[in-house]
Amino acid sequence: MKSVSRREFLGKIGIGTATAITFPALGARFQTVENTQKLNVALCGLGRYADFMAYGLESSKYCRIAGLISGTATKVAEWAKKYDVPKENIYNYQNFDQIIHNKNIDLVYVLLPNAMHKEYVIRAAKAGKHVIVEKPMALNAKDCEEMIAVCQEMGVQLAMGYRLHFEPYHLEIKRLGQEKIFGQVRLLEASLGYKTDGLNADPNEWRMKKTMSGGGPLMNLGVYCIQSCRYVLGEEPISVTAQFGPNTNLQYFAEVEASITWQLHFPSGAVATSTSSYNAGIDRFYASADEGNFELSPALSYGPFKGRTSKGVLSFADINQQTQQMDEIAKVLLARQTLPAHITGEEGWKDMKIIDAIYKSAKTSKRVIIK
Repeated sequence: MKSVSRREFLGKIGIGTATAITFPALGARFQTVENTQKLNVALCGLGRYADFMAYGLESSKYCRIAGLISGTATKVAEWAKKYDVPKENIYNYQNFDQIIHNKNIDLVYVLLPNAMHKEYVIRAAKAGKHVIVEKPMALNAKDCEEMIAVCQEMGVQLAMGYRLHFEPYHLEIKRLGQEKIFGQVRLLEASLGYKTDGLNADPNEWRMKKTMSGGGPLMNLGVYCIQSCRYVLGEEPISVTAQFGPNTNLQYFAEVEASITWQLHFPSGAVATSTSSYNAGIDRFYASADEGNFELSPALSYGPFKGRTSKGVLSFADINQQTQQMDEIAKVLLARQTLPAHITGEEGWKDMKIIDAIYKSAKTSKRVIIK
C-alpha cells in the first residue's frame, strides 16, 4: 500500500490493579490485573481529538503516551516535550513501518482523518501492534472487512474508540433496555448535532471534504446514534429509510450533507428515529417501552450527562470518558485476554454496514434492507 502523509492527504505488553468489571446486559467481564506496568500507546495523528485523548491518558492508571506519529515536525516537538516521549519513539508517515522494531510500543491509536484509517490500521497491524481506531472505522463496510482480516492474520487485536461503552449512564441505559426493566422498548430517538457553518468556519477543513471524511455528520456524529440504539435494544436493524435534510449553506456544504434523518427498523418491531446535523445543536436519547421510558439529555457528547426514567432521576458520577475507555481496554490487553466483541473491529463493521445503507436509502428515497 502506498504510504500517504497526512500533510499530503490534507492539501507485547506488560501487566497493568483493578476489580473485574461486568458490563450490564452485555456480559463482558474485564480481567483483574496487578498494576506494575502500563500499556505503551502511540498516538497516530495529532489533530483535535488527539488533544482529548492525550488529556485522558494523563490520568490513566494503565496507559501512557509512549509514541507519536505525525507529519508535522513542530507539533511533534511540542508533544514530545510535553509528554516526555523519547526521540526513538517518534515517527512520521513515511517511516511509520519501522515501528515494527520498537518493543516499547504496544498499541497504536489511529486518530487520522477517516479516509486514512484503513491504511494506518493495516500498517500498524503488519508491524505487530494492537490497534484502536477512531470512529467511523473506515469509509465503507468493505474496507472494514479488509482491516479486520489483516489484524486477524497478524494476530493483533483491533478495537474501536467507542468511549460510551464505558460510560456509567450508557451502561445503565443498556441495562434498562436489554434487561427490559420497563418492558419491551418500542420507540427510540437518538440524535446528535451542532452548528458548524458560523463566521469562523473553515470550508476547507477535512470534515467538509468527501474524499477525506466519507460524508458529513452521519459519519462524524451519526455513529453514536446508531450505536446507542443497537446496544439499548440488543438487536441488529433489518432495514432503514432515510432522508437528507435541507442544505442551508451550499458553499460550506458543497461536498457533504448538512444533515440527515433516518429510521431503523428492528426484528422486535422497534423503530429508532435519528438525526445527525451540522445545522443545529441537538444531543438527546429517548426510549419508550411498554411499561415506562428512559432518557438522557445531554446524551451522546462528552457530557456531563443528565438522565431520568419514568420512575425518577438517573444520577452517576461524571467521568473522563477517554480515561475510562483506555483503562478498560488496557486491562484486557495487559492481562493477555481477548477484547469483548462489542468494542472490536466487528462492531465498527456492523455500524459501517448501517451507514452505507442509510446513505443508499437517502440517495434513492427507498427502503433499504440491511443484510
